[in-house]
Amino acid sequence: MAEEHRCHPPRLCNNNCGFFGSPTTQNLCSKCFRDLQLKEQQSSSAKLVLNQTLVPPPAISQPSTPSGLIAADSSSSIAVDLSRAVVEEEKSGSVAEPKRCGNCRKRVGMTGFKCRCGLTLCGSHRYPEKHECEFDFKEMGREQIAKANPVVKGEKLRKI
Repeated sequence: MAEEHRCHPPRLCNNNCGFFGSPTTQNLCSKCFRDLQLKEQQSSSAKLVLNQTLVPPPAISQPSTPSGLIAADSSSSIAVDLSRAVVEEEKSGSVAEPKRCGNCRKRVGMTGFKCRCGLTLCGSHRYPEKHECEFDFKEMGREQIAKANPVVKGEKLRKI
C-alpha cells in the first residue's frame, strides 16, 4: 500500500482549491471530498422525501364525529381541533387575551414557562413544587425507563 503512494506524484485538487488530492478521493482534497459526499447524501435524502410526499397515503374512510373531526383516537382529534382553532383565530385576526401566570395571574407575555400540567407560569412559579403541579413526573420517568429497557428473559435450562 505504501508503494502505491510512492508511484503517483502528488496532484492538485480537481476543484483547484490549492491542496493536494489523491486517487482514492477522486483526485480531490479531503475537504472537497467530504463536501462532495455531504452533497450526495443531502440529494439522496431529498429525493427520498420527495418520493414519499408524492405517493398519496391510502384513503381510509372513517365515521366523522359530531364536531366534524376525522380522527381515530382522542389525542389526534384534540390535536386536529387545536390546530383548526389556531388557524381560524389567525384568519379572523382576533387578538388573544394576554398570557398570565396560572398561579398568581401575573402577565407573562412571551416569557411564560409552559409546564407539563398545561399551565403557563411566571419565573417564580415555573418549578413544579412552587405551583403545586399535578403532573406525575415519577410515573413519566418509570414509563420512559420501561420503554427504553424492555424485560429480557432467557429460556430456562433443563436439569440433566
